[in-house]
Amino acid sequence: MSLKKRIISCLILLAGLGIICLIGYFSQKELEAMGNNVKSSDSKKIALTFDDGPHPYYTRQLLKGLREREVKATFFITGKNVEAYPEIVKEIYEDGHLIGNHTYNHTQLTSQNAEKFKEEIIRTNEVIKDVTGEDTIFIRPPYGSWNKEFEKELNMFPVLWNIDPLDWCSSDASCIVRNVCSKVDENDIILMHDQYKTTVTAALKIVDRLKEEGYEFVTVDELMFD
Repeated sequence: MSLKKRIISCLILLAGLGIICLIGYFSQKELEAMGNNVKSSDSKKIALTFDDGPHPYYTRQLLKGLREREVKATFFITGKNVEAYPEIVKEIYEDGHLIGNHTYNHTQLTSQNAEKFKEEIIRTNEVIKDVTGEDTIFIRPPYGSWNKEFEKELNMFPVLWNIDPLDWCSSDASCIVRNVCSKVDENDIILMHDQYKTTVTAALKIVDRLKEEGYEFVTVDELMFD
């Protein structure tokens, strides 16, 4: 083979190798991009919920901590507390948290009080709308007592829970944190109460720990309908 042909062959070979390298480079970039997309959508969603509020002091402390952590929660509030602390309800709403109904007087449904129970739900919906300007379609029935017929009749979705650390009867924040973090799994709904200093401390520690473990805190509607 002449020198000229050898040079041409070498140039062709080098060009081919260059193309292969470019293809490999862009393929690797595409794989990395795909990997990044998978990673960003691979978070484990859970919902942190608070019943019985708002409280005139502790709810605001909780909201401050959630705001600093860029975390959204769901607050099931009673109608009487909405009327007592409308400015705090407005703060919950403006911070982007989801607000749900917890009856007017924290009333448990029984076989004898169905009509009174419905009246409390309707009244609470009205006072929440007076403050936020929006309808409420989620309810946390006190003690979990519910009648499925109300879902169609009142156009309300009941929200129960998977994890209950009994924060209302504990003064040990570390114990509450352990009770939650040792049991939590993806798509769980955590029940707490924003009426206690211990709960605020525990809730924020739970957020910090579970975020480190890859959990994403969302409102309950995201778990139910996404």
